[in-house]
Amino acid sequence: RCPAASPQALEDHYSPSRWSPRLDRDTIIDAHLAVTAAGTERARASAQTLLHVPYGDGDGEKLDIYFPTDPSETFPALVYIHGGYWQCLSKDDSGFAAPPLVSRGVAVVAVGYDIAPRGRCCPAEAAAACVALQPPTLPFVLCPGHMDTMVLQVRRSLVFLAERHPRIRGIYLCGHSAGAHLAAMVLSTDWTEFQVVPEIKGAVLVSGLYDLEPILHTYVNDALSMSREVAQRNSPMRHVTPAAACEVLVAVAQHDSPEFRRQSQEYSQALRAAGWSVSLLDLAAVDHFDIIEKLSEDSYVLTQVGRRAVPRQ
Repeated sequence: RCPAASPQALEDHYSPSRWSPRLDRDTIIDAHLAVTAAGTERARASAQTLLHVPYGDGDGEKLDIYFPTDPSETFPALVYIHGGYWQCLSKDDSGFAAPPLVSRGVAVVAVGYDIAPRGRCCPAEAAAACVALQPPTLPFVLCPGHMDTMVLQVRRSLVFLAERHPRIRGIYLCGHSAGAHLAAMVLSTDWTEFQVVPEIKGAVLVSGLYDLEPILHTYVNDALSMSREVAQRNSPMRHVTPAAACEVLVAVAQHDSPEFRRQSQEYSQALRAAGWSVSLLDLAAVDHFDIIEKLSEDSYVLTQVGRRAVPRQ
């Protein structure tokens, strides 16, 4: 699957900071954090918001909602799922894309979830608390920060929106990097166990990972501690369902690594083969980080495509 020939090559292929021509790997992460934090601060200052809304009992199970400037009786919502390799960033840095959308009648919801390495281990004395997080039907124990838990939390956040915010009509997912992986896992959900079916009309998956097995033997898994079974269970490539009435846009950056580009291409092909309506957008002159940062800009091509994909009700 992965063309990388050595452990070091594999590490390089799954290190997005190594591939940007703009900044060196030691500064690009800090720059990304600064850009998204500043953009979120501006969004919070200019929009009507409902912050830190709990959708569950976990510490990370909270939402930030940015309401439309001029809301109609019902309105669509873009649900943004942040990246950070499942171990950094948060919803508190995830509102930067709101201004171009709320000004046109679309709500933006930033989803929080419990990131690793909190869940690296689950001591026996904490097992009861972990079990309390999950439905009784699951054959494995969920702990905060575990990959299974993060996937379940994002699914639960959408159930919460469907149940508690009936003015939202039409949910459009947007995920970046690890967030694109989580959004793709949402597309494979069997909603019968939740007894609620969120009205998911579209998904924009940006520079994502859709097969987790290649990262098992990289630094990325140091905090995640995934087994092969966990990686396979949470790889969207392995769980493509029959097509739903949902438009999917898979976006990838020119300066993403070859592995990120390969995974985006192969996942879009797998969706298309299963009958999904899917487009692959290969964006020139951007890297793994500014491909998503520029969503705060009204003139950015991905902002424009996203706005067309999320019609005002």
